[in-house]
Amino acid sequence: MKPFAKRMDEIQSSMTVEIDSLAKRLSTEGRSIWNLGVGEPNFDTPVHVKEAAIRSINKGLTRYTTPSGMRSFKEAVSEKLLKENNLTYTPEQIVATSGAKHAVCNAIAAIVDTDDEVLIPVPCWNTYPALVKYCRGNPVFLECTKENKLRLKAEQISKAITPKTKAIILNSPCNPTGVVYSKEELESFAKVIAENDLYCISDEIYEHLIYTKEPYVSIAALPNMQERTIIVNGFSKAYCMTGWRIGYLAAPSKELAKGIAKVQGQTTHHPSNISQYGAIAAVNGPFDSVIAMRQEFSERMRRMSEIFRSIPGIDFLEPEGAFYLFVDVGSYYGKKTEAGTLVSNSIEFCKALLDEQGLVIVPGISFGNDSYVRFSFTASLPTISVAVPKFKEFVEGMK
Repeated sequence: MKPFAKRMDEIQSSMTVEIDSLAKRLSTEGRSIWNLGVGEPNFDTPVHVKEAAIRSINKGLTRYTTPSGMRSFKEAVSEKLLKENNLTYTPEQIVATSGAKHAVCNAIAAIVDTDDEVLIPVPCWNTYPALVKYCRGNPVFLECTKENKLRLKAEQISKAITPKTKAIILNSPCNPTGVVYSKEELESFAKVIAENDLYCISDEIYEHLIYTKEPYVSIAALPNMQERTIIVNGFSKAYCMTGWRIGYLAAPSKELAKGIAKVQGQTTHHPSNISQYGAIAAVNGPFDSVIAMRQEFSERMRRMSEIFRSIPGIDFLEPEGAFYLFVDVGSYYGKKTEAGTLVSNSIEFCKALLDEQGLVIVPGISFGNDSYVRFSFTASLPTISVAVPKFKEFVEGMK
């Protein structure tokens, strides 16, 4: 047989997906597994969202629609962006996608040509560089250091720009760090981005999960930015609709949205009508479930943080948003576990933790920083109350 396409070898598997799949397999084999790895809320989809989807099925609204999504969906998203983000978009600038990850893929594919450079602050969601490479671009990593509290600085953007630089990807609130950029920080980024005529892909999937009192700001709302920003968002996180696979992007122009829709029409076509009806109900309905979930996440994060602060050699920053704790465990590298396993990096650390304690977390190398590991606080408080002490027992037993 002739060889497969080389681009298949250039894209890495998602480590978070692989770890979650492993945890589920071990659980079905009878092991007691405590999963703090997956970024999936453990709450149910709001009732009014489910009911809207069921009504659409019962009414027979299950036929093909246009590749960019239903007009009513795009109108609802446009109204949401105006009301919540002070941004004006026509429905023709909105493209419905099969989840926010699909929107990221569409955005990168639309603007990145062969050898174009895309700036990516790290730590980052590993999908960003994987998709840039898949589209024949070159990811350029901007290291957000511990000294800078894992935050990007505008001067890093300036220094990294070359004639080949095409775009920057921003994620605020950030997976995995929980960093939320202030308006002042975004303004400093925007100045450099606009001066150098770059595109900005702004992943805003966690915008409703913020634990500080500062209002959320989209970089697209700043001067000279809407015309160069592709907003990515979706319904998986805030509305607990992970399996519904429904997201969207807001393009800076009708022409770009039309181009994306053209490609989508030849690949996935449109996302599920049923999911679109559910999403319309989500953005138009009550916000109570989101507020309640955010409060619960805040309490879970507080409980976990209390335990982490009691563990010698552990360093972390309390997240401002999203639902992850990014924890520096580098001081334990070079030591052995109680079972005698030598740990030298984040993959070995997480594997030993799973083998010896049944606790699932994600290696930091997956996000570009091998000194760290990522905990998700989407699990219930009873699960957290058992799982985090297991982590403490594990590291305190290392010598």
